[in-house]
Amino acid sequence: MIFDELPVSAAEGCILAHSIDLLGRRLRKGVTLNKDHLDELTRAGITHISAARLQERDIAEDAAAVALAKALVPYPEQAGLRLSAAFTGRVNLIATGAGVVSQNVKKLIALNSIDSMISLATLPQYQQVSTGSLVGTVKIISYGVSGDKLQAACKLAQAAIKVLPPVMRSASLIVSVSKGGPGEKGVETIRQRLAALNITLVEVVTTPHQTQEMAHALKDASGDLILMLTSSATSDLNDTAPKAVRAAGGNIERFGMPVDPGNLLFLGALTGKPVIGFPGCVRSPALNGADWVLSRIACGVTLDDHSFAEMAIGGLLKEIPTRPQPRRRSEG
Repeated sequence: MIFDELPVSAAEGCILAHSIDLLGRRLRKGVTLNKDHLDELTRAGITHISAARLQERDIAEDAAAVALAKALVPYPEQAGLRLSAAFTGRVNLIATGAGVVSQNVKKLIALNSIDSMISLATLPQYQQVSTGSLVGTVKIISYGVSGDKLQAACKLAQAAIKVLPPVMRSASLIVSVSKGGPGEKGVETIRQRLAALNITLVEVVTTPHQTQEMAHALKDASGDLILMLTSSATSDLNDTAPKAVRAAGGNIERFGMPVDPGNLLFLGALTGKPVIGFPGCVRSPALNGADWVLSRIACGVTLDDHSFAEMAIGGLLKEIPTRPQPRRRSEG
């Protein structure tokens, strides 16, 4: 593509680079100039304009954006996405349902390294979305790009992004209570979190904050997913709630995560069902580490120690003003 200031008389077939106010109307940037446009410009006393001319094998911005978007999402229905119409070199990728974003990060970094005029911006990996969420946007920054570079980008982009839908339909919530504890506070907030993932909270079981009582409740849980909300925060792998999971025949896979709020979460399994031990911050609707774990588990994402370690980058979330020792207090 050639970009230059051109005489109006030589600009037929070129792309107008900047909008121009004419007599009674506005000639918008991006329009391909024809003879009528040039006559209007001449009548307005304009002799030179900034314009772009596509060369052989260059692809115009809208066509290029559509090609790249279709490479990224060749089967929209299966990917849980729909593609917007192209406009000014942009095509948006929009979620058609609830889930989490799943993308081949290495491929997308490589795609964005081909040419600075070919770009794709997306939500973070495993970001939770709902119907209508903007998941990504393809943007061709110039008025046209090299066909060869576009072809290379499309090859890298093949089916590189999708929305993973929830694979679980129901959840059981075990709430432990003790004298002076918060009781069932937070249950409705958890119900709303589940509803956003199309999961029904089928039962809320209240039990004393004691190992055996909690173990009995866990064994009887009927949901696809088992959640625990305890009257006091879990402080150790051998604390009451993790012990209850093991007493019920389950195991604990992880305690603690590098996301704040949310550090004191634990993750386990019982008879093939995931068990999530919530930290106390889940009683608030504010984003916390439990949201990240819940959405991933609900959508079938396997979590291991490396997965949790990756959450550390960007894992410092909103400060909780009411906590006894705010994180910045010691900084004076």
